[in-house]
Amino acid sequence: MSTAARVAKNPKPRHIPQRTCVACRRTMAKRELVRVVRTPSGAVEVDTTGKKSGRGAYLCRAQECWRLALKKERLDHALKAKLTAEEKEALLEYVRSSPIAGEDK
Repeated sequence: MSTAARVAKNPKPRHIPQRTCVACRRTMAKRELVRVVRTPSGAVEVDTTGKKSGRGAYLCRAQECWRLALKKERLDHALKAKLTAEEKEALLEYVRSSPIAGEDK
């Protein structure tokens, strides 16, 4: 039996990368979470593409997770950086303006 015939006969399920929310610690598919990145220059920003260079941390799309991560400094710990008040406010503004942000988990 050829390799092509075996592949067609037993297709493997596609691997879905899993990540953990730093606030609620739930594991979900990478695409369902929002990545926050500390760039090599030290700036902290939301990475909508998921491909920016730097140290990343993932959060649920729920506003409560964002508030919790910033209040308890879980995002600071995950990014290994102390977030400034301006950076925290910019992240909260992002989640407030995001149409996908809700109160559900």
